[in-house]
Amino acid sequence: MGDRLKDRVAIVTGAGRGIGRGEALLLAAEGAAVVINDFGGSKAGEGSEKSPADDVVAEIEANGGKAAANYGNIADFATGEELVKQAVDTFGKLDIVVNNAGILRDRMVFNMSEAEWDSVIAVHLKGHFNLTRAACVVFRQQRSGVIVNTSSESGLGNMGQANYAAAKEGIVGLTRTTARDMGRYGVRCNAVRPRAGTRLTISDEMRAAAEKGGAAGMQVSALEAFAKANPPEAIAPLVVWLCSDESVDVNGRTFLVGGTQIGLYSEPEVIASIEAQGEWDLDRLSKELPEQVTKGLSNQFAPPKE
Repeated sequence: MGDRLKDRVAIVTGAGRGIGRGEALLLAAEGAAVVINDFGGSKAGEGSEKSPADDVVAEIEANGGKAAANYGNIADFATGEELVKQAVDTFGKLDIVVNNAGILRDRMVFNMSEAEWDSVIAVHLKGHFNLTRAACVVFRQQRSGVIVNTSSESGLGNMGQANYAAAKEGIVGLTRTTARDMGRYGVRCNAVRPRAGTRLTISDEMRAAAEKGGAAGMQVSALEAFAKANPPEAIAPLVVWLCSDESVDVNGRTFLVGGTQIGLYSEPEVIASIEAQGEWDLDRLSKELPEQVTKGLSNQFAPPKE
């Protein structure tokens, strides 16, 4: 075991499987006591069981670490407060929050139901807020704390994932604002966009489609190669580093992490603009905008030419 996080206390949501499990195990290996939150539902958020959380707790304890299980649904506001209370009551304090829990309910935007939209937003975006809000009450009082949020490359736009993409990009905004709100109290908040082969990213449906001739052009061999090159455990080292004192100058940032690659995303900036003397009118805008701002752009998602 290492000691980068000796005597720290962490909460990891969705820690019973995949990325969250890897994060919890490495946090514990570096000396942190960890509250393992996992509702134990399917990838669509249906059903629940205690074994995913219990299994990770047992694994940590078998390796000499400290852990406790929590089975709450992070989509519920009260669960965030309950998790913070459990960490403080069980281990005496709280230092680290890793928001990781998530579900998928993919559908093309024109077929997506209200329930499919609401459930994904609730677990991802609201779930991140629920725990962050509760933890920040403690972090503000003690003038310290670290939060790592889980966004996704899908937040940049991915077919059939309007709900997931909206939630994941909302998490980036939440990250930046939490960093601003809490930075003055010695609290840091960053986000990662993981690239990993998990039950969410490589589903049974994708495998079945690949076996029938290709899921979105991806064959079974390509799915297997992706999973092998991007194991969920590969996300943990960056996340744990962001939780350590070694990253004291990193705040409000977003990272790509997967396989052997780690990258820092640039922050959005205006790349072309025009200004009017007085208010814009439509005629002038129609002339100057294409000449000075949108010149050279093409519709990358246009229908194919016949």
